[in-house]
Parts: sequence; C-alpha cells; structure tokens
Amino acid sequence: MSITPEIEKKLVQLQEKYNAMGQDMTSYLDGLLHADFLTYWDYIHLDTLLSLQSPKTPFPDEEIFIMYHQITELYFKLALHECKQIAGAETLTPTFFAARLKRINRYFEALIQSFEIMVDGMEKEQFLQFRMSLLPASGFQSGQYRMIEIYATDFINLVAADERQNMASAPIEEQFEHIYWKFGATELSTGKKTLTLKQFEEKYAKTFIELGKLVSTTNFNSLLQQFKYKGESTKELEEQLRQLDVNVNVNWPLSHYKSAVRYLHREPEEIKATGGTNWQKYLPPRFQRRIFYPSLWSVDELENWGKGWVDKVVSEI
Repeated sequence: MSITPEIEKKLVQLQEKYNAMGQDMTSYLDGLLHADFLTYWDYIHLDTLLSLQSPKTPFPDEEIFIMYHQITELYFKLALHECKQIAGAETLTPTFFAARLKRINRYFEALIQSFEIMVDGMEKEQFLQFRMSLLPASGFQSGQYRMIEIYATDFINLVAADERQNMASAPIEEQFEHIYWKFGATELSTGKKTLTLKQFEEKYAKTFIELGKLVSTTNFNSLLQQFKYKGESTKELEEQLRQLDVNVNVNWPLSHYKSAVRYLHREPEEIKATGGTNWQKYLPPRFQRRIFYPSLWSVDELENWGKGWVDKVVSEI
C-alpha cells in the first residue's frame, strides 16, 4: 500500500504534535499498533454501571427505585456540565448562553416526563415496605440538584420567601442558614432538623457556600442582567430562562408531589416521607414561591406562582 499525500500530511502533523510535547511519535505508533479495538461496553463501563444497583430488601420494585434515581443523577450531571460551560465561558454570548440553556431544559423535560415511572411504575405496597429500609437517606439529599439551583440564580432567590427581605444584604454564609430547602427537612412534630438534613449539611454545606460565592457574578440571573445592561438582545435567552424557571421550580417539584400523593397520602394522617421530610409543605411551588428570574414575570404571574399548574396536577391525581 502506497503512502497517499493525505496520509503523509497526517503523519507530518502528528510528528509536529509530538515534537512540541518532547515525545517520540514512533513509540505512540507502536502503542497504537498493539492496542485492541475499542468496544461499546468498555467505553461506557457497562459492566460497572450495571453492577451499581444494590437493593436493601427482597422487594423487586426497589431496583426500579434505585435505577430511576441513578438515571436522575446522571441527568443532573449533564445539566451541571452545561452550567459550568456558561459560567466559565471566557467570552459569553447570548446565543451560546441560550443554546446551553436549551440543553438543560431538554434534560429536565426528559426527567419530568419520565417521572411517571415513579408515579405509576411501582406497587404502592412494595414501596411502603422497602422505603423503611432507606432511612434516613432521601432524594432530598441530591447535592447536584442544589448546585444547579445555585448556578441558576442569585443566592438570595434561594432563601425562604419570608426571609428574603431581611437577608438581602447578608453574606452568603448567613443566607445559607435560611435557604428554602432546610425548612423541608424538619421534624413535623418538633421543628428540629432531621438526621437527613444534618447529614446533608455535613457533606455539602461548605461546597454550596463556596459555589455561591464563586458564581455570584456568573450565575444565570446575574449574567442576564449584565447582557441587558449592555443593551444586547436577550429575547431567545429570556425564553429559555423562563422555561428553566418553570421546569425546575414548578414542573419538577410537581412531579415529585404527584408521586408523594400516590405513595404517601393516607387518611386521616399522611405517611411521613423517607427521612422525615415535610413533603406537604416542601413540594408544592405555591408554598415555596421559589423563582429564579423575577424580572421575567408579570406581577400577576409572580403573585400566583405555580397556582395554575398545581391546580391542574391536583385535579389529575
């Protein structure tokens, strides 16, 4: 076989590449010669991936529960991958920003759609049995989800609604003590922190505070305001941000709410969620009034945040 001009050009380019690194190209070619062809299962570590499900009980549907949450965390990792590209871009444009937001919205929409697996995909009797073996672990403890929230908006917008005005000028360390999700992991009877919350804070509190400081001027809301201040066109960007607001702060918690009602609702007393989280107050958007981009919504939309969506979902349950 003769060496074509195209192959010769590639060899010259490779030689230049390895010379620049002080490396011997011939040694790398020897390695390539003896290397095995890559397989699909090795590339994605399939055997390892399929070995990561370890049920704690003999109930078959627990494996569904585990895999669904693992899939969810992989989608969160995809979203964070885009968050980091936006916040870390050297020269960010509204077009690049909107394109990455569109990806994040797709990830959340896939998750929201797939939550029917949790709503109707398990037997209630099995769930109520195996969930007791999971204490005090809870999906509430998803650190990646909290990081997405921190990237998405100014830290003050994550403070509990009735504390935001008082905390507006406080440092992030103080704002963190009043972050909304802490009030969803208190014991229903005493108001004390659950073990679920204590574990979560011990593992992630420092990370969340540091990230909040790191993205104080590069979170999505801050970046939006910077573009508007410069007078740049942000129409497409605003559309994606509004969709993200609805996906993360309305549709996603409502998906969980439907599941909680399905599995934890019982008259005359609600069944406590795994870890003792106060799901009745924590999940419905109208109670949290958590909004990433207040400037993109009308006064009426802000006042009735989530109400229409909640009423629709409740009527379907």
